[in-house]
Amino acid sequence: MAKSKRAVTEYRSYYLPTHFPVLLLSGDYWKISDIPSGSLHFHNCLEIGICHSDSGTLEINGEKQTFHAGDVTVLPRNVPHTTYSAPGTKSHWSYLFLDPKELFRNLLPASWNNYDLSTDGFPAFRYIFSKEAFPHINYLVSHIIHELEEQNPCYQISARSLLCSLYIELYRIESLGGANPATAKPGSPEILALQGRKKEGEIVENSLVISPALDYIEENYMQQFTIEYLAELCHWSPTHFRRVFHDIMGTSPLDYVNNTRILKSCILLRSTEHSILDISEMVGFHSVSSFNRYFIKLMQMSPREYRKQMQQSEKKAENQSILEFAGWMRPE
Repeated sequence: MAKSKRAVTEYRSYYLPTHFPVLLLSGDYWKISDIPSGSLHFHNCLEIGICHSDSGTLEINGEKQTFHAGDVTVLPRNVPHTTYSAPGTKSHWSYLFLDPKELFRNLLPASWNNYDLSTDGFPAFRYIFSKEAFPHINYLVSHIIHELEEQNPCYQISARSLLCSLYIELYRIESLGGANPATAKPGSPEILALQGRKKEGEIVENSLVISPALDYIEENYMQQFTIEYLAELCHWSPTHFRRVFHDIMGTSPLDYVNNTRILKSCILLRSTEHSILDISEMVGFHSVSSFNRYFIKLMQMSPREYRKQMQQSEKKAENQSILEFAGWMRPE
């Protein structure tokens, strides 16, 4: 008997600027083929998409859901998925990628949990929001995309506020088991039916097998831990864990941990006055020499050069925003 073909899962990492960790992908280029790719992919950040035309299928962990024009999709980081259009069509999309924890750092309470809308934190996660059932979600996403495309004065402030409103609405909906807060209340038949789709503690078949390790790294990158411990979280031997991790991520577990630490250090270099030595220790490196070596390898410049370049860039952007705002406010 021939062996079944193992599903291929691809990791896609998006760079999000520290001062405004949002990426917009839009335009005529973003049209989805009607041919299934045969593989799944997942991201390092939250993805929000809006379908402008046609219909098709969103496949998540082996489950297929149908999308239509006007629908909004919400996919947390580390959730394997793929999208393809109905036969004979090419659905048109726009995508937002964001880091909610950094984006809303000063807008939401420090005690707020589940910034990434992790599927583990909600009993019945809703991935697709139809325009008919959730018109306000469609409106907010459309308005955010318009702000980011037009880039009128103070557009980032406006987009950040709209994104916060969108995030809070999504959080409310997921907290109610995927129901619309305007039409359903906790304990109602609608809520109970939605929550029944996934029992507490149930493991979804074909879920991303290294998710426990990825989640642990994201939350504990500044701590010291072994690859053996990460393998144990996934209930595998270290050898098997290393092999599967590399197949999915395209890099070793150790390199992924160090890359995560370097990306976190970039935030500190841009947003704090801590010394480079302090930052190297804060993100989990044993020595500043190791930190410098990995930083140069990943960022193609030293931490000191990066900090100087980012300070100059942000100062230039700040001055430009002031000039734009002054011009916008000046009476004719």
